[in-house]
Formats: sequence, structure tokens, C-alpha cells
Amino acid sequence: MAPMTHHAHLDRTRLAALHARELETFRAARPRSAALAERARAHLPGGVPMSWMAKWPGEFPVFVERAEGAHFTCVDGIDHVDLCLGDTGAMMGHSPAATVEAVTAQLARGITTMLPTEDAIAVSAGLSERFGLPFWQFTLTATDANRHAIRYARHLTGRGKVVVHDYCYHGSVDETFATLDSAGRTVSRRSNIGPPVDPAETTRVVEFNDVDGLERALAEGDVAAVLVEPALTNIGIVLPDPGYNEAVRELATRHGALLINDETHTICAGPGGVTRADDLHPDFLVIGKSIGGGVPCGTFGFTAEVADRIARSVDLEDIDVGGIGGTLAGNGLSMAAMQATLDQVMTPEAFDHMVPLAQAWVDGVQAGIDSVDAPWHVTRLGARGEYNFSAEPPRNGREAHDADDFELQQYLHLYALNRGILLTPFHNMALMSPATTRADVDAHTVMFHECVGELFSQP
Repeated sequence: MAPMTHHAHLDRTRLAALHARELETFRAARPRSAALAERARAHLPGGVPMSWMAKWPGEFPVFVERAEGAHFTCVDGIDHVDLCLGDTGAMMGHSPAATVEAVTAQLARGITTMLPTEDAIAVSAGLSERFGLPFWQFTLTATDANRHAIRYARHLTGRGKVVVHDYCYHGSVDETFATLDSAGRTVSRRSNIGPPVDPAETTRVVEFNDVDGLERALAEGDVAAVLVEPALTNIGIVLPDPGYNEAVRELATRHGALLINDETHTICAGPGGVTRADDLHPDFLVIGKSIGGGVPCGTFGFTAEVADRIARSVDLEDIDVGGIGGTLAGNGLSMAAMQATLDQVMTPEAFDHMVPLAQAWVDGVQAGIDSVDAPWHVTRLGARGEYNFSAEPPRNGREAHDADDFELQQYLHLYALNRGILLTPFHNMALMSPATTRADVDAHTVMFHECVGELFSQP
């Protein structure tokens, strides 16, 4: 991505020189990671087990030796404050004791059997209490949960289209890799690898916080589902205008579409995510990653009305061949992990610890921005904070996207990494966990002040 024009005040030559210095520091401090990366290239494209890992700052990824709580140690023996936390997958900390204990016990009893365990009853009841939806089904990822919810929505409504927000994030769901072009038409994102069909055939894209645009998208009467995050998170935090989520609910109902709230990232808002915090009422709710304490899992809940419509329209004979489910879904290991994490780790008391730390992180970043009069902003959603390169918080995904600056972002992440602090890759986000401490937050504040001080100092 080319540098944005509103960053023209930055001295790009200085930025390049600082980045070169940080790359040299990175290489010198991590010889074992460098050697492992070289070995990995023999059989792993780019030296990584998944292609996006090549995008981390630095010339090679940091290899992890051990992760625990809110820290990890790399193979070169460097301790890091982890503010990435698996991009929400380890939001409750690495290997929480209660989850480890439950998973260890379940390993000896069986990992997967295609039959239910008693934990499934406790997990579904706990999710119902948190989110207000009475019925639940389980997957291995939130992506799968989103796919299943979309399938059910199409089945129940007899319609084909899905509405999503511009620059949304719902895992690798095909329908969501779409954007708006300059004429307001739905087109494929430039990052969409091998789309099975033109996204315009399956999807309508609307801007976040655009009630009129959403109404126009629904007015044609062919939309099965409105799939939303109650706040955008993966393009930077974009908060809803007052009443926006309520308007989404009302419009979906009026036009006969089913509403799917994806809380996979927005669970950072509290124990029941934004849905519980703002008393929202979706037809489906999807979540994954965090509720298993790091063990792969996902789930989708739905209303009694949806459950009844599914039961009346899907024959038992065909229930296993319609594209819903998988042989590992609801396995004993995942259910044990979810039961322990939800009951003992992802508690209201945990958020009482995490949210004030996120506010302290935001306050530290804001003080750093103010100290150099940078035209940036910082935003918080519950236990999550993020800064971005525009003076005012964006109201939609396009504004957030246009405020990004890949060159600058890579430098800032590398600077932090060289000082033992890991931010979430590809955007400037920090998560707090129950194990995060004020000392961890203060370490980031000190680092950030030093970083922007160097970046904006006059030669």
C-alpha cells in the first residue's frame, strides 16, 4: 500500500533510515530464529506454516519457545510482553490453568468420538446465559460457524444474498471478501485469492454506520442474512454510532433477513460481547477463538424461532450431508476447553481487571500522540485498544483503510518487537488478558513515547 498523502509531513527518508537500523538490531538479537527460518524454507513456503505469517515485521518470524499468561519467550531467550495474544485466540492468556487442567484430563478420556460429552450441556447453557440465545451448535472455527449460519439463513429464507460491511472481518468466508468500488458497486477485494464466483453474485457491501445504505441493500428483497460485527475490529476499531446496531436489527426484521452478529473479536467488550453489553437481539450469534483458551473451537447460537424453523425443514435422513457440521465438530477436547474457559477464566471479574488496563494503555498512547502532536487517534473497545494514522476516529471501514500506512506500521511494530513488545500484526492493536499487568502496559507506554519521539523529532 502506498503511503497516504495525509502523512506527507513525515520525513520518509528518516523513516527508512530508522527502519534499517531496527532491522539490523532485529537480526543481531535473534540468530536462532534466523537459523530456524532458514531451515523452514526447505519445506514451508516463505519459511512459515501459513502464508500470512510472512507479513510479520522483520526479515523472518520470531520463533516461540514458550508462552504463558501475557508473555512469551522466543528461541533466542528474549521475554516479550504479548499484546497480540493470538489476535484474540489467547485473549484470556496463554494456557490458563483451569483450561489446561480440563484439557489434560480430557486427553486421557478421549479426544474425539463423534458422540456428545456432558461438557456440551454446560457450555451451551453458559453461552445461552451470556448471550441470550437459547440454542447452540459447535464447530472448530468461527469461520465454519459463520458459513453454517449463512447456509441456514439461505435455507430458511429461500434467498441468496448476504449483506456485509466494507472491510469487515469474518474469517475466510467467501461472501465477505468483497468491497465497494469508487462507484459504490460490490467488487472483489484485491486480496481475494481465487474467489469461487464474482462476489457481486453473493454479496452486497454497505458502509458501517450507513443506515440508508443498508436499507437500500435490503430493499430488493433478496437478502438472506446481514452478517455483522457490532463494531469493526480488523481494519482498526470502528465504533457504532448511537442506535446503529438497533437500526440494523430493525431493518433486517422489516425486510425479512436474518441477522448474524459475529462476536469473535468483539467479545473484548465484556463477558457477553457487544450483544450483551448493548442488549442486542440477533437471530444468530457466532464466536470462536477465545472461548476455548487457545484450543480450536467455534460455535453459533440462534433463537427458538430459528431452531423451530430448522427442525421443521431439515430431514433427519439428510442432516449429515447438507453442508452443516464436520466430524471433529463438538469434539470432547474442544468442549472441555470451552467449559473450563467460560466457567472459570472468561468471567466478569476477569474483565474488571482487563478493561481498566486497556484504558491505561489508551491513555499512554494518547499521551504519546499528544507529546509530538501527531495527527493520529487511539480508540478502545472493552479490553482492546488500537491507534491509527488519522486525526479523527473513522466512522466506517473505508475511512479506516484509507488512514493506514503499511510502511509506517511495519516500522512501529518492529520497533516494539525489538523492545520486547508484541502488537497484533497488520494493525496497531493491543489486547489485555487476565494475566496482563500494569507493568506490561507501562512498558508499552514508555516504548511508544520513545518511538514517536524519534520518529517526529526534528533533525
